Amino acid sequence: MTDDHLQAWVEKISLDSFGIPFRHRATFNRRLKATGGRYFMKSHNIEISPHQLENYGIEETEKIIKHELCHYHLHLLGRGYRHRDSDFKLLLEKVGGSRYCKSLPERLQRKPAPYKYMLKCTGCGMEYMRRRRMNPSKYRCGKCAGKLILKGLDSKKET
Repeated sequence: MTDDHLQAWVEKISLDSFGIPFRHRATFNRRLKATGGRYFMKSHNIEISPHQLENYGIEETEKIIKHELCHYHLHLLGRGYRHRDSDFKLLLEKVGGSRYCKSLPERLQRKPAPYKYMLKCTGCGMEYMRRRRMNPSKYRCGKCAGKLILKGLDSKKET
């Protein structure tokens, strides 16, 4: 499916489900992996993940489009367009959009990175495991507010 087909599809869904025309641009973005789509408040454009269409088909992608159109129409009407707003929740339920998109299969199979660092409290000895390096002088222990020191872990020693 091309961007032009997507544009026509979004315009049709907007008229059929909302009764209001979609007057901006809808495109595919192959970089979207963790989200099904997104709405831009400044330009009012919508991007949809083509991976959702490839993996889950037209029905799931249509629910994602309806979700993004809820943001679009409510934002332009000056009503609550955020996920937590009751206007958004009610409209999403009314049109049959999805609240969350399904995770892509390659993201489900991914293993978390091993821990590479450990923060240790000099006061109580509490240990905090970390995957990324950080500056311990900016933080304190959550248990006793003691000073933290950063230690690197061996690649063999994973916890």
